[in-house]
Amino acid sequence: MEYVALLRGINVGGNNKVVMSELREQVAAGGFGHVRTYINSGNLIFEAEDDASHEDVAQAVEDVLTRHYDFPIRLAVLTGQDYLAQLDELPDWWHGKVARRDALFYTRGLDRAHVRERIEAMELGDEAVHFGEHAVFWGKFDEKSFLKTAYHKRLLREDFYSQVTIRSGSTVEKIAALLSGD
Repeated sequence: MEYVALLRGINVGGNNKVVMSELREQVAAGGFGHVRTYINSGNLIFEAEDDASHEDVAQAVEDVLTRHYDFPIRLAVLTGQDYLAQLDELPDWWHGKVARRDALFYTRGLDRAHVRERIEAMELGDEAVHFGEHAVFWGKFDEKSFLKTAYHKRLLREDFYSQVTIRSGSTVEKIAALLSGD
């Protein structure tokens, strides 16, 4: 079974350094196969035994991170099937003329209902939000109005911000291509 792990807050501004080649070796030593990464921001794709539960796989990856790094690393763990299915359910605007697209993946233990409640309370500018099972997909339509969007003005101040791991639309699609073997 193929999985995606998305690590939060690593290799940002020289902080929380994780070398991807070392991470691949650590995860492989943890019993996972065909381990690969995409760019330097903590996008990990690997295989686990088909009979392993999702929770066991997620906990095992979290345990690997805890053993090797002296700073906490929040992560989202999805099966490859769940990741791709999530993208199949996206609204048309995600694939249209959007200036910026981001996916806010829910990390382990995050209160998803609270995230939704807080975002729904925001007054959106020239932007759209789609609540998926594993992430919030956020589009900003006009680059000129980006500084006026709720995404720019409010998101960083939210109490849940440190508990989501954000990927750009292009990174989301590249991970999907890697999962699909493209």
